[in-house]
Amino acid sequence: MGAYILRRLLLIIPTLLGIMIVNFTLVQFVPGGPVEQIIAQIEGQGDVFAGFAGGGDAGAGSEPGGGVFDDKYVGARGLPPEFIAELEKEFGFDKPPLERFVIMMGNYLTLDFGQSYFRSISVIDLVLEKMPVSISLGLWSTLIAYLVSIPLGIRKAVKDGSRFDTWTSGMIIVAYAIPGFLFAILLLVLFAGGSYWQIFPLRGLTSDNWDSLSFFGKIADYFWHIALPTIALTISAFATLTLLTKNSFLDEIKKQYVMTARAKGLSESKVLYGHVFRNAMLIVIAGFPAVFIGVFFGGSIIIETIFSLDGLGRLGFEAAVARDYPVIFGTLFIFGLMGLVVGIISDLMYVLVDPRIDFEKREG
Repeated sequence: MGAYILRRLLLIIPTLLGIMIVNFTLVQFVPGGPVEQIIAQIEGQGDVFAGFAGGGDAGAGSEPGGGVFDDKYVGARGLPPEFIAELEKEFGFDKPPLERFVIMMGNYLTLDFGQSYFRSISVIDLVLEKMPVSISLGLWSTLIAYLVSIPLGIRKAVKDGSRFDTWTSGMIIVAYAIPGFLFAILLLVLFAGGSYWQIFPLRGLTSDNWDSLSFFGKIADYFWHIALPTIALTISAFATLTLLTKNSFLDEIKKQYVMTARAKGLSESKVLYGHVFRNAMLIVIAGFPAVFIGVFFGGSIIIETIFSLDGLGRLGFEAAVARDYPVIFGTLFIFGLMGLVVGIISDLMYVLVDPRIDFEKREG
């Protein structure tokens, strides 16, 4: 297993490098970088964002950097060429793309992700500032999904074909079909001061008087604020997990070792939880890291916006709109690395759940 882990760790380097090269190359052809943004503001044209996010690179470490475009910028005809050249130098556009990429990756290896163009804060500090919100949403949504889905999936497998199975399947399909943002709006209308009840707060992760609350008061206030966004983010996640749990149990129940255990006189609970559970839960439990990372990275942009939560989802969207390339490329590197490491952790989870799995023999 040690050799397998070592190979997977070594594969992270070319994989991550490939991700960065592809994205860096693509954004060189996307107009609307920070220089054009500044020129548009000077010329009174507003934002030059034209419906696409990206364009540029993260520059050289803490120095601003971005993509290279044509020498003629939109709206730049009335500005002195010296001013344009100074802007290009300030953002790092005076260097060739290959040189900027090599400098950028060299700085990333020393964990120097540069500084945001428009926030006067380092990228790493900005990520750490926004991370608690996304961790809260991702962690609680994943835990709730597992706590609901596993017992429900087991029950559905045991009662397969019954009225309970039929009704719960209908409810799961409806829940899966409802978009998360639509359900979030429904929750706001019903329980956050819309047309019905004012039970939960409308926005934010904490109250204005957070600092004056007691320890237990802060805990209660936190869960009071996180309840609705967590439910909205979980509504569709538990549907897939429930059906996966049910199908895993049904596949195991039909196997020969289950019939043998029943023939020996073992109780149904002993058969289910002593024999079936371990094998059926292999794919469900081992997938926990990947599920959490999926919710953590990709599922909270709209939810954070609706509930006015300042997390990584909104950070990424705002960085793309503002062409804040150090933030875009810095977070791409950090989250890409985390995703690759989580893939290794998922494999280790498989081995922990079922030691009979040997990835080294399978590769051989």
